[in-house]
Amino acid sequence: MKRALFLFGFLLSMATVKGQDFSTTFSRINTEVLSSSKAYPNLKQATELIGHRLTGSENGAKAEEYAFKLLKSYGYDVKFQPFEVESWNRISNETSVGDSTSALKRITSVTLAHSPVKADVTAELVDLGNGLEADYQQMAEKVKGKIALVYLGVLPGSPEGTPALHRSEKAAIAARYGASGIVLINGVKGGVLLTGTASVTGKLITIPAVCIGLENGMRIKEKLLKQAQFARLNMTNFSGLIRARNVIATLRGSEFPEEKIVIGGHLDSWDLATGAIDNGIGSFAVIDMARTFKTLGLSSKRTIEFILFMGEEQGLLGSKAYVEAARHSNKLDQIRFMLNYDMTNDPKGFSSSRKEMKELFAEWGQQITKLDTGFKNVFFTGAWLHSDHQPFMLQGIPVGGGTGGSLPNNSAPFYHSNGDVFKLVDESELKNTVRYSAMLLYALANVADIPVARQSEDAIRDFLKENGVEVPLKIAGEWRWQ
Repeated sequence: MKRALFLFGFLLSMATVKGQDFSTTFSRINTEVLSSSKAYPNLKQATELIGHRLTGSENGAKAEEYAFKLLKSYGYDVKFQPFEVESWNRISNETSVGDSTSALKRITSVTLAHSPVKADVTAELVDLGNGLEADYQQMAEKVKGKIALVYLGVLPGSPEGTPALHRSEKAAIAARYGASGIVLINGVKGGVLLTGTASVTGKLITIPAVCIGLENGMRIKEKLLKQAQFARLNMTNFSGLIRARNVIATLRGSEFPEEKIVIGGHLDSWDLATGAIDNGIGSFAVIDMARTFKTLGLSSKRTIEFILFMGEEQGLLGSKAYVEAARHSNKLDQIRFMLNYDMTNDPKGFSSSRKEMKELFAEWGQQITKLDTGFKNVFFTGAWLHSDHQPFMLQGIPVGGGTGGSLPNNSAPFYHSNGDVFKLVDESELKNTVRYSAMLLYALANVADIPVARQSEDAIRDFLKENGVEVPLKIAGEWRWQ
């Protein structure tokens, strides 16, 4: 009987070690964030004092200093990680469209980043639909020297499963087929213009790229069915090498200091507005998670690095610089997990590139749902691109973050536009991001064993293929396998 009781107790203790009960600390985090979170007021102040946070601009440097001082005030060891970046700024832009080169009329547009420093191109427009490889193959001979008209997302009525390539990938395809320029149609009603990079490399592209509103774009598509249309893309931009800085705050691990959990969000934004949603809600959530750890005096078995990346919008430049520095110093294996917060809002669960994390994340999620049934404990696994987790994932490092939430106050249509302003932020939902994610971070940093490690080269290749990102990575020149 005693032996049976001993065995039962031993098995029970092993089960506890496997998942570990973090509910007491989770409760402390929950109370602190709900009562005293500073994410909302800090973000409000930053948008008012700084404005946009374009990498390489004076405002970008102010944002770097703001984050550094804030983290320092919480008691962190904070450092800048400088890197060189090809800065890009728009100066002037004029887009005109008409039935002939002598009857062009100006329409509202915005230049896409990394367009040439100077460009003045007049040519016939060719409707390339969704701007996929297949669209160009059907009319390859008609594209060279023309200006491609391409829908930014996936055209309504497209076949199910039509891939939604990034704007930069669509620009790269257009250039490869000899187009002299590209006009992308935003899919948002009301003439909303979207900016963002048109470069897969973060370097200047060879053709001018602009975005126009949905209504103008669809009118042009209709006219093209009846007669030829022409366009003039006339622009001047600035480009030059400057130094930007990631901001890194470190909480050293007590038992496994050489093992790192990296949690980050990009601090930079585009310049049409103040970037409150992209990515104020993500980066200031990360800062407030750091504040919460210090306020509660939380310890960590593994070292935690809270990172505010710059240059994400111009090609994941800050995160690439961080990963390259770790690779150069042979420290990639020390990074056990990377959590990325890019426009994450009110998550209902957690995501990971590694399906092996499902059981552990679910156990922690169950502990969270006891505090708040609004957390639904959903789990997403796979590979996704175009944010700061990508350079880590391409090196086989497990990545993840919050998932299942939706953006606040119908802010999705204002992505990368002049409508991305602070009034769109929801304070209670921002607090949810901070508290749930701080709980995930604490658990990852303190669990006895993380069941995944960095993948081998073959495993990375197979994982990326299985998750359907081989094609966009090849377009971007980031596919390193045969």
